[in-house]
Amino acid sequence: MEKVDQKVIWITGASSGIGEALAYELSKRNAKLIISARRKEELERVKMACKKAENVQVLPLDLSDSESLREKAKQAESYHGHVDILINNGGISQRDYAIDTAMEVDRRLMEVNYFGSIALTKHLLPLMVKRQTGHQVVVTSAVGIISTPNRSSYSASKHALHGFYDALRAEHYKDNLKVTIVCPGFVRTNISYNSLMGDGSKQNKLDTAQANGLSPEVTAKRIVSAIEKQKQEVYIGGLKEVLGIYLKRFFPGLFAIAVRKLSVT
Repeated sequence: MEKVDQKVIWITGASSGIGEALAYELSKRNAKLIISARRKEELERVKMACKKAENVQVLPLDLSDSESLREKAKQAESYHGHVDILINNGGISQRDYAIDTAMEVDRRLMEVNYFGSIALTKHLLPLMVKRQTGHQVVVTSAVGIISTPNRSSYSASKHALHGFYDALRAEHYKDNLKVTIVCPGFVRTNISYNSLMGDGSKQNKLDTAQANGLSPEVTAKRIVSAIEKQKQEVYIGGLKEVLGIYLKRFFPGLFAIAVRKLSVT
């Protein structure tokens, strides 16, 4: 069991949705937080809403700006001398068919969701290995396991994260590095508003499935529980999403038929 009390925890995508809810939940549990996203004013709002705002550092960053991420990691480590837990939660989604999705959109999804996340992980890794302690948490998605229509680019970026972090866990188990892969299903956040259409424009509407999903607060509590229990992989969502994961694993032929009829918007 790894209690988060007094742990230095860096959360990306912390200005809204799951990341914002994680900041509030972890603040209640007396963690020392570093919160990141692109919008500084939103991060300041989240900080002031935390139970212990004095324990929260604001560190704006853009996951698509790969050249800046090494310095951002150094800055994060400078606040307390190290980072105990990195929660890679930042990202963007997609809502269009593969045939209608421009390659520029595919590349943007991979840059933000995959390359941005693993860059922060790699920049923090040397000190975690030196200290022989650390926990890397990545919030992927149920579609990191079960790809669905209108999510080809998003699913690909999340599948890539699974491949990277499974390998990372195996490479550094002797260094006492913990890796937790979190796979949420539908959660009531603004992710569908900001999802990219095939031409790169935003969808600007809330998906029905998203509106009926879990609350960010419930999701955050389950994520923190998984972190404290040092789970390797955890599925968080409604019955359909979780059953879909197991159907894909044990009956891939049936899943391939069922997913064709799945309503995901």
